[in-house]
Amino acid sequence: MDSALATVALPAALAVVMFGLGLSLTVDDFVRVTRRPRAAVVALGLQLLVLPALCFGLVIAVGLEPVLAVGMLLLAASPGGTTANLFSHLFRGDVALNVSLTAVNSLLAVVTLPLVTNLAVTVFDPPDAGSIGLQFGKTVQVFAIVLVPVALGMLVRRSAPASADRADRPVRVLSAVVLALVIVGTVVAERENVAGYLREVGLVALAFCVLSLLVGFAVPRALGVGHRQAVACAFEIGVHNSTLAIAVAISVLGSVELAVPAAVYGVLMFPVAALAGWAVTRSSRSREPEGREPEGRESEGRESEGREPEGVAS
Repeated sequence: MDSALATVALPAALAVVMFGLGLSLTVDDFVRVTRRPRAAVVALGLQLLVLPALCFGLVIAVGLEPVLAVGMLLLAASPGGTTANLFSHLFRGDVALNVSLTAVNSLLAVVTLPLVTNLAVTVFDPPDAGSIGLQFGKTVQVFAIVLVPVALGMLVRRSAPASADRADRPVRVLSAVVLALVIVGTVVAERENVAGYLREVGLVALAFCVLSLLVGFAVPRALGVGHRQAVACAFEIGVHNSTLAIAVAISVLGSVELAVPAAVYGVLMFPVAALAGWAVTRSSRSREPEGREPEGRESEGRESEGREPEGVAS
């Protein structure tokens, strides 16, 4: 990809997305996790431990090319995107839980993303492995592109909440446009290899998306998490921040090929997540008595009352 795009345009685009996330967050979104810990602990355990292991098994099973395998693990280590909040709202999930999980996941990603990526580089040993690994200097870059724009957005919300509310919708729309442009840019940069990449990574990305959504809903329900919270967990776990994965791959690690799995996933996750939400909503109608609030919803619902679903870009 052109160096100006990689060093200026893409980091700026990601900054817009992460700033928009920050506009939707408050300190209480982090604190809320401690008030209703079961769903949060289950979701974070799945996000941080189970998903990378699941992705690792998939890429091993299909014998994915080393660089694409590392790209898949980079995607798996990326936190849930703000699109998860929108899907959760559309399909009656606990949006307050999504907001809290997105906040905590984005913070933890500064540590977990380099760990998982470096482990994948060690295992798969792609060409130019030394430049692909996230050493200290590159980890600092991840820290800067993830947390600094989020912190600035949170600062704006705290100091000028009315301005943050007015900016929220335009920034969400801009974030959606940014995501589309990032995906298109990645595909165009690798246009000569797109057909081959789709053949190689398309089914893996699709399977990973489906399994993430399935595990994200079924495991919390099996562990006694309420229906709406399980819906929130499913979208938080199944809808990754593909913009972040692409930006890290191209701007920090300097590899467009490494970004291909996230770009493919970014296209596939929208229809797959919509179908999953429709299926879960349809199946739940006959099981949940009308008017009954699932576990944990009442208090968190009051906290999120009046706030629109945050974000449309992942």
